[in-house]
Amino acid sequence: MSAMTVAVLVEHRDGQVAGPTLENLTLARSLGRPVAVWIGEEPADDAVASLGAHGAEEVRWVELGGTARLPKVRSAALAAATTDTRIVLLTSTFLNKELAALLALATGAGVVVDASGARIVDGRVETEQTVFAATWNVTTRIVAEDAIVALRPNTTQAVALDAPATAVLEKVAFEAPETPESLVHVDPVERGEGVPLSEARVVVSGGRGTNGDYTLVRDLAEVLGGAVGATRDATDEGWISHEHMVGQTGTTVTPALYVGCGISGAVHHRGGMQASGTIVAVNLDPDAPIFEIADLGIVGDLNDVLPQAIERLREHKGA
Repeated sequence: MSAMTVAVLVEHRDGQVAGPTLENLTLARSLGRPVAVWIGEEPADDAVASLGAHGAEEVRWVELGGTARLPKVRSAALAAATTDTRIVLLTSTFLNKELAALLALATGAGVVVDASGARIVDGRVETEQTVFAATWNVTTRIVAEDAIVALRPNTTQAVALDAPATAVLEKVAFEAPETPESLVHVDPVERGEGVPLSEARVVVSGGRGTNGDYTLVRDLAEVLGGAVGATRDATDEGWISHEHMVGQTGTTVTPALYVGCGISGAVHHRGGMQASGTIVAVNLDPDAPIFEIADLGIVGDLNDVLPQAIERLREHKGA
């Protein structure tokens, strides 16, 4: 019996393949025959090579212009490129969760979002997730024949093949459907340097305990090679921009290391970071709720603790 085809939607920025896509391709190899779906302008040779190195036998390219930003059009493009696939894997983002729902409506596939893994059991897809603000671990079996799974970043280690495949680039014929939506204006948001918050393997967040000064939080994130996060209180106060907010209505992060500085650990915030690999908390209040989920808790003033940590880490890196 030939292996089932598993499609992976490629996340790309400025023509470069995002890390979570390579993680998803690594997982796809354990499920069947991986193919990559690239929506947008034609991918460069190095991007195709990277996808092939991580297992993609084909790169199916759907060319879209400005309408690529419209969910209905984008989901139709994904559907056109996955007519022969049993499983579609996506990175779990706000946009992709909507795409997953639209694709499921069109195909009758079962959907799971925010999964941390997937496998085949008795011919059906089973996934692992954390639910209810990461207080429960659950296993879900998709009973439909076809499955769409949106995976959280940093839950699978991206591993290239020992003998990289040569991915074949194939353009998919596609005619955009009519849609009641129209794109009126695009105002690009300037991205900061470094990896996006949702994809970072290390996140250093600051809360009300920073009193609006994020210098030490940024310095620690820099020395650890991570991204800067924040609580809702901090963003509402205008201390840092809202794209840094970690929480149930902000960005959900699953880094290998999460450092919370001056964060009490309200339910809203914990729901967005509780599934992190290792959690370190620094807080003056020994009864702060964040200590209930921390792997390492430090009771102290972040203005005393962080400079010492930064100094020791820089010494270690320079050794």
